[in-house]
Amino acid sequence: MAKELAAKAKEAFVDDDFDVAVDLYSKAIDLDPNCAEFFADRAQANVKLEHFIAEAVADANKAIELDPLLTKTYLRKGYVCFNLLVSNCEKCASIAPSEFKFKKLIDECDLRISEEEKELVEPVASPQPQVKADLTLLPLAPAKPKFRHDYYQKPEEVVVTIFTKAIPMQNVDIDFGEQILSVVIDVPGEDEAYHLQPRLFGKIEPGKCRYEVLSTKVESRLAKAEIITWASLEHGKVPAVLPKPKVLSEVSMRPVYPSSKKVKDWDKLEAEVKKQEKDEELEGDAALNKSLREIYSNADEDMIRSMSKSFVESNGPVLSTDWKEVGPKTIEITPPHGMELKKWEI
Repeated sequence: MAKELAAKAKEAFVDDDFDVAVDLYSKAIDLDPNCAEFFADRAQANVKLEHFIAEAVADANKAIELDPLLTKTYLRKGYVCFNLLVSNCEKCASIAPSEFKFKKLIDECDLRISEEEKELVEPVASPQPQVKADLTLLPLAPAKPKFRHDYYQKPEEVVVTIFTKAIPMQNVDIDFGEQILSVVIDVPGEDEAYHLQPRLFGKIEPGKCRYEVLSTKVESRLAKAEIITWASLEHGKVPAVLPKPKVLSEVSMRPVYPSSKKVKDWDKLEAEVKKQEKDEELEGDAALNKSLREIYSNADEDMIRSMSKSFVESNGPVLSTDWKEVGPKTIEITPPHGMELKKWEI
């Protein structure tokens, strides 16, 4: 019964019903008060409700007491404490910008984060032992699971993709903070879980963030708190890029080409081309088409109606400009000389 309540609480958490999730986890704890998982998961729901000190830390401490080897509990407790530290320092810096110590502490946090990330990528080499040993007898340490991740962004959100394969949804644990993304994936067959916990380039709105577990990837959608372009996924010294305002020009600009000569008068050139086309001497069908275009372009409304009606009803041979003659009657189809009119039955 307690596990069923916990499963429903997990579904409520995914649907962002954090109050319902906390209530269901509390009922599960009442039935099984010695389950560290329930306390750890309720701590996560309390984090979403921003109950950082009173509820989240208390639940995390209880989970650690019940199961000191439950790694995700330490991660959630550390996330709460770190988030409190950074947010409080930023608040102090906004109230007293002249106090250099707040900015110094924030910079120190950034430095520590970057150092930890560098150590993960380039671990410090340990000194070589002086005593020779048979390395073939030493057990190999299990490799930490690694997944490739990437991101792209829109004006209002950033999409972070972790490329996995066949990871069950219940093995994925994702938290969204004000400027933190925390991803923990329990990989089947691996002793250690996969962790991704960057401090993001900009702030996000945790209540609007979503994630989805698919067959080949885990996709997190981070709702930006500000409509700015992130220079990178992680926090750094590179400034953000503000979106360019859309300016609509009311003046239609003609193409201008670089030249040392005098700028051409395009209107005059266009008029000359039209005059040349009008004065051009054509022969045969081209001359006939030109004459018809001139008649049509200079015709009034009745002439245009007459030409259209006579041409359509006669199937081509008749083209009249006299509406008084064409309007009251139907134009008969007259085949050209030497040809016979036939009606085809379908």
